[in-house]
Amino acid sequence: MFVVRAEPISTVDASVPQEHRKLIALSFDDVPRLRGAFMDPNERGRRLIAVLKEKQVDQVAFFLNPGQLTEYGDTKGAGQRIRDYVAAGHVLANHSFTHPRLGGTSAADYLSNIDAAEQWLSKQPGHRPWFRYPFLDEGGKDMAKRDAIRAGLKARGLLNATVTIDGSDWNMEDQALRAKKAGKTMDMDGLRDLYVETHVQSADFSDALMVRTLGRSPAHMLLLHETDMAALFLGDLIDALRKDGWEIISADGAFADPIYRSTPETPYAAGTLAEALAWEKGIKGARWYERNNTDIANRLFAERVLHEKK
Repeated sequence: MFVVRAEPISTVDASVPQEHRKLIALSFDDVPRLRGAFMDPNERGRRLIAVLKEKQVDQVAFFLNPGQLTEYGDTKGAGQRIRDYVAAGHVLANHSFTHPRLGGTSAADYLSNIDAAEQWLSKQPGHRPWFRYPFLDEGGKDMAKRDAIRAGLKARGLLNATVTIDGSDWNMEDQALRAKKAGKTMDMDGLRDLYVETHVQSADFSDALMVRTLGRSPAHMLLLHETDMAALFLGDLIDALRKDGWEIISADGAFADPIYRSTPETPYAAGTLAEALAWEKGIKGARWYERNNTDIANRLFAERVLHEKK
C-alpha cells in the first residue's frame, strides 16, 4: 500500500558562480532489472523514456547485464525495452554478463564475463565501448587482480566507465520492496523527497570533494539504477538538480573528461572515482557521502517513508 500527498517537493535554490559550471550526466545500471515495488518493468521503461524526453535530457547511458535476457528470455519484453531506450536516443554499455563481484571471481572468469556481455552488446545499435564494474568493486585489496582487469579492459578497448556520484538508490529500492512485502504503508511524497534530496546532496558532496582534489569541477557521472523510483521521481530529481545549478549533459560528454582515464593508486580499489582520487591525493575529511552508509539510509527511510522510529 502507499499514499500520496499533493504538496510540492521542497528544494534549496543554490547560487552558483558562472565560472563554476556543475556538469552531470545520468546513467542507469542493472538493465534489464526485474519487477520493483510499484510497477511492471516495461511500464517503468516507458515512464523513463517519457520523462527524459519531457525534461529534454537527450542522452543517458544504460549499463546492461545481457545475461538477464538469456536467463529470462525476451518474453517479458525486456529486449524491446532496451531497443526502445536506443530508439529514444540513449546508449548502451557493458555492466558484465551476470553481474559478478570481482572480489569473489578469478580475473580470467571475470574477463570472460565481460567478453560475453560485449559479444551481445557489440551487435546492438547505441553501443558504447564502456564497462562499469558491478558493485563498483575493482578488486579491493587484491592489487594483482585489480591490475589484471585494468589491463584486460585496455586490451579490449573498453573504458572504465565509473561514476563520481552515488546515492545508493539500490538500497532505497530494496527498502521499498521489503516494505511492500510486509504490507506496510509507504508515504510516497516522503519517498520522493528522500530520493531527490539524497541524490542532490550526494552530487553536491562529490562536486565539493572534486574541487578540493582537482582544483576544478569535472564532468560528473551519476549512478542510478533502472528502478521504479527512477520512473516515478526522475523528473523531480532533474528539476531539483537544475534548480541547484547543475547542467545535465550527455554520457558521451561526461566520459570525454580526462578524469575517466585515471587509474588511482589506493590501498583498496572500490567505490566512486571521486572517493578514489581524493584518497590517492590524501584529501582530509570525509570522502564518502554519509547516506551511502545503509544504517543511516535505512533509518531515514523508516522515519520519512514509513513514519517509524528506529
